[in-house]
Amino acid sequence: MLAAARALFEERGDEVQMPEVARAAGVGIGTVYRHFPNKQALVEAAAEHRFAEILQFARADCLRDPGSGTGLARYLRHVGRMLAEDHGLSASVVAAVGSSAPRGEMLAQLEVAVGALIDQGRAAGTLREDLTVRDVYMLVGGLSAVVRTGSGDWDRFIDLTLDGLRPRRDTGP
Repeated sequence: MLAAARALFEERGDEVQMPEVARAAGVGIGTVYRHFPNKQALVEAAAEHRFAEILQFARADCLRDPGSGTGLARYLRHVGRMLAEDHGLSASVVAAVGSSAPRGEMLAQLEVAVGALIDQGRAAGTLREDLTVRDVYMLVGGLSAVVRTGSGDWDRFIDLTLDGLRPRRDTGP
């Protein structure tokens, strides 16, 4: 059901209704409502599924080569791709819950993973010392806005962001 819902949200955004999800998933409407009492619950579950995929990518791909210091860059590019591919889901999540940010336990797990990426980047000398997990979430919020509004090239946004995250060089007075 979640795969069917995500595909429909991607295609049509917040206009998707529960009976359409049931048809697309090949189940009865009662089955959908047994798992998701309302559309908001379905949207939240679809978003949670996407966050779980992002977390899995962070753990499996971004944290696997700690010496390179490129884990955070890979993470941001992956998030950008997912946001661009799931544009309709992002719009549905914002419409349903007011924000596309993770919450609860998923937020805590993502914070741990992003913290580890920051630590790796600092150790490799690719990230500035004052970068925090909260900063990364602020940047992801900006990335999400660029993708959601189509206000620019999200890949370039990441390039500019990464330039700003590099360690500062003391240029003197």
